[in-house]
Amino acid sequence: MYLSQLIAADAVNQVLSGRNLTLALPEAQVRFPQATPQQRGGGADLSYGTLRFYGEIEVYLRQLLEKPLTDRRIHTLLLVAIYQLMHDKADAFTVVNQAVHAVNQLKRPVPKAWAKGLVNGVLRNFLRQKARLTVFADTNEVARYSYPQWWINKLKLQYPAHWQQMLVAGNQHPPMTLRVNQKKITMPDYLNLLQDQAIEGVHLGEHAVMLAKPVAVEKIPGFKDGVVSVQDYGAQLAAPLLDVQAEMRVLDACCAPGGKAGHLLELANVHLTGLDSDEVRLARVQSNLTRLQLQANLLVGDAATDEWFDGRLFDRILADVPCTASGIVRRHVDIKWLRREGDVSAFALQQRKILPSLWQKLAKGGKLLYVTCSVFHEENQEQINQFLNNHVDARQLPIESVLSQQYNNMIYMNGQLIPNNLHDGFFYALLQKH
Repeated sequence: MYLSQLIAADAVNQVLSGRNLTLALPEAQVRFPQATPQQRGGGADLSYGTLRFYGEIEVYLRQLLEKPLTDRRIHTLLLVAIYQLMHDKADAFTVVNQAVHAVNQLKRPVPKAWAKGLVNGVLRNFLRQKARLTVFADTNEVARYSYPQWWINKLKLQYPAHWQQMLVAGNQHPPMTLRVNQKKITMPDYLNLLQDQAIEGVHLGEHAVMLAKPVAVEKIPGFKDGVVSVQDYGAQLAAPLLDVQAEMRVLDACCAPGGKAGHLLELANVHLTGLDSDEVRLARVQSNLTRLQLQANLLVGDAATDEWFDGRLFDRILADVPCTASGIVRRHVDIKWLRREGDVSAFALQQRKILPSLWQKLAKGGKLLYVTCSVFHEENQEQINQFLNNHVDARQLPIESVLSQQYNNMIYMNGQLIPNNLHDGFFYALLQKH
């Protein structure tokens, strides 16, 4: 267990220093080559869990320390262990002993005897004072919800009736949802295929199956053959809303990692151009399309410029713009602690450059679907309102009828999906040029 704790502490330390978890975790695992695959997996689980509840456990730790620790490695090791004592099923005695043992594995400069005594004392104090600390945490919103205070305040203001359930949903383990390619298999046949493999799943909406328990992708029936893809139920709404028809010219801007591009091509035989500014991420799009046995013209380019554009207008544009990703925090637990309040306006500024640029590339009568995985109004309807004020040739089309017909189990308001146990938080605005 101590190697899992060390891997997690290293990864968490990197995130709290400003690094993305998707980069930090593999690096942390490499630093402990003696760890088994199971221990590396355990380190990943502890990393996600510690960051998911970081607001809570950091408040606990501050109450237990007489003064801040200068060694961040010891600090994050304590965070990981407190997470285990609060939320993991591991035996408390084992957690404490393994955390003390983990100190011995830290490289210099660490005064081992002092550090071991500190770790042991803090964790045993936590166990003794757990009831008192929990009561104290209930009076602190950062501890109670495990979000930065600015984030809590913003949701309170923007979602007075939903803010608490949104915060709670963001701390849940995300569901695993599949998108069934019904060009290759019917929904009843795929559900039978799952049943044959003793995998429990429930049909949602038009193309989705939510699994009762996560399954390794290589064990998902039909995955390697492109019969199904892993995609959040809320994200599966994009392609149907865009209303693509055969032979249309379609642009998927900011297309990586390619889930929505694949869905568009599954729905109709369109001429799809996928655009992304990141060549590495674009390679992932190609990998996904290859697995699905689909084709698209993939371009490296900035959606806010004309450098990549050949002058031929598009009938449909999917503008899946960069955003704070505040609606998918349960999948990316580091976002809560990496984002700053000023990032919201920075992303909004970037979006204000992309949307008008893409609009110029849309044919008259064509439709553009503006998408974010954010829940903040500044990136969503406020962005659309400002765009409509500046573009007399644009009108926003209602999408409620589509939602009510096929997706009536989604929770939404004014194009905003409210994150819950079925789906993440996405925003959709469908615009038409006239």
